[in-house]
Amino acid sequence: MYAIIETGSKQYRVSEGDVIKVEKLKGNIGDAVEINDVLLIKKENETKVGNPMISNAKVVGEIVETGKGKKIIIFKFKRRKNYRRKRGHRQPYTTLKINQIII
Repeated sequence: MYAIIETGSKQYRVSEGDVIKVEKLKGNIGDAVEINDVLLIKKENETKVGNPMISNAKVVGEIVETGKGKKIIIFKFKRRKNYRRKRGHRQPYTTLKINQIII
């Protein structure tokens, strides 16, 4: 059984027991998280597709860790104009462990 969920404007295919990295969510390590934006649920022979979301369906998980991703360097320059700008960015993330999919 698996589900397709949406969080942080991205979609993820999850099953029970999966560990995924998603955009930063509020909460502390060990907190339970409910994701109500379920787009699709697939059981053995049955598939439920939402329009756009499935009502009364949710995915329950817990926060395993939070952190920042790898640093990305943004460098702009214009030749012969002495224009240079260097910036860095580290995207915050939350690691979730999926505990159950509720229909």
